Amino acid sequence: MRDLLTTMRRLRAPGGCPWDAEQTHASLRPYLLEEAAEAVDAIDSGGPAELAGELGDVLLQVAFHSVIAEEEGTFSYADVEGTIVQKLVRRHPHVFGSALISSSAEVVRNWQAIKAEEQGGRPRRALDRVPSALGALAREAATQKLAGVCGGRQELAGILETAPNSPQGVADVLAAVVAWARAQGVDAELALRDHSTRTLEGLPDESAAS
Repeated sequence: MRDLLTTMRRLRAPGGCPWDAEQTHASLRPYLLEEAAEAVDAIDSGGPAELAGELGDVLLQVAFHSVIAEEEGTFSYADVEGTIVQKLVRRHPHVFGSALISSSAEVVRNWQAIKAEEQGGRPRRALDRVPSALGALAREAATQKLAGVCGGRQELAGILETAPNSPQGVADVLAAVVAWARAQGVDAELALRDHSTRTLEGLPDESAAS
């Protein structure tokens, strides 16, 4: 990690790479999403070497943001690393403390309780609890979970019959599909990603002429 941080500092220093020097937290947002998505792809279909490479690209984004913040005097990589280690220890009292648990469900409940305590007991807005950068289907699934929405094939069929031919109608149908998928224990985001991959694999390669 020291080598990676040193490399990033060199790239952003005078005489380094103009592109790297121009980047900001905001300008790097699409790359963080892209690299995380490519790491997921490697988990789905790649080998260990490919996954290692893609995780390196994700780590590069962490280093990039850390060096930018270091230059601004806002935080450093040590803060990033220290914060997550402290969080893991704090939220696993059954491992690093004396708490007793009997199931993974209890671990999740404890995690949420500790998280709420860290925030001073102040409830977060629902809008803040679901990342806006999630894929649309994944974000809808998380939203439905918070809202306690359930659905099934009958509800989906009814909405398909009545949905208007408009953006709102399409959104209603997609939300119903996500609810139906959740009722079946299916992750709609991953299911559609896998479907798209199978479709792309069946398409002909791009010709050299194009």
